[in-house]
Amino acid sequence: MSWNPTLEPECPEAGNGTSDLGAIETQIIPRARDISGFEVRRALPAPARQMVGPFIFFDQMGPAEFLTGQGIDVRPHPHIGLATVTYLFEGSFRHRDSLGTDQVIKPGAVNWMIAGNGITHSERTGEDVRLNPHKAFGIQTWVALPEAHEEMDAGFEHSPRDALPFLEGEGKKLRLILGEAYGARAPVSTFTRMFYADVMLEAGARLPLPDDHEDRGIYVLQGLVEIAGETFREGRMLVFRPGDAMVVKAGERGARLMLLGGDTMAGPHYVWWNFVASSRERIEAARDAWGEGDFEHGRFHLPPGDEEEYIPLPEKLVIRAPKEG
Repeated sequence: MSWNPTLEPECPEAGNGTSDLGAIETQIIPRARDISGFEVRRALPAPARQMVGPFIFFDQMGPAEFLTGQGIDVRPHPHIGLATVTYLFEGSFRHRDSLGTDQVIKPGAVNWMIAGNGITHSERTGEDVRLNPHKAFGIQTWVALPEAHEEMDAGFEHSPRDALPFLEGEGKKLRLILGEAYGARAPVSTFTRMFYADVMLEAGARLPLPDDHEDRGIYVLQGLVEIAGETFREGRMLVFRPGDAMVVKAGERGARLMLLGGDTMAGPHYVWWNFVASSRERIEAARDAWGEGDFEHGRFHLPPGDEEEYIPLPEKLVIRAPKEG
């Protein structure tokens, strides 16, 4: 889902690994939280790390099982100053937005929504899927836009599974979702140098991390990995020191990872509810526009065909200064 139900990232725990984790700069351990019956593990933003490269929000959603008639209903809500990427391992969601987009996303494909100066969207389980028991499992991330692109017009791109670069060999399978790595480039439009990939490793397989990106991290989705003599279990985000040659080795049952990183942003960003910006003023303007509720003539519009309800403006959240990191 691409909604942000809390301002403060209470769920992750983080420790600086300078003394005991060697080449690992930060380890983030997100706690599982239940949001409307759906388990979410939030790794970013965290107290010790607001961002990894341009990635400012990272949620593992599920895995979850739904009975017949049940599903996910994320009502229309707004975004500014970011691009969202939804990537599924199981299940499907129907995305509708204020541009008129109506797109179902399935495992291995990419929905890339550029919020720019403002967009509204919803994500729901399709009615056809609800006819039978089903599962949902995936990752939702936000990529902060550089200041020069924060006020650009909103946009949406869908890349099917087969359009994404797929690399395979020596016990490794890698699908590149965003950016460039290992000599491949994903088709999705981006605004800074970055990489984001889904990796499956067989038992004992070794994967060197890209060494041509400023900021690099991994999220251990399944299995165990060994790095520099230390073992890390699933549900961990590890951020590495710039420039170090790093190799990830899968445990005896293999592993599945998400790789992420890229150029660091020019400075910290404000994150408030569903809004990301380099200034408090941009956040305040978007907050006021959504609070006015003028969806016909105002800054935000509701998705065509999904206009009967929306998520209201939070009342208790306070815009705080962003943390460095």
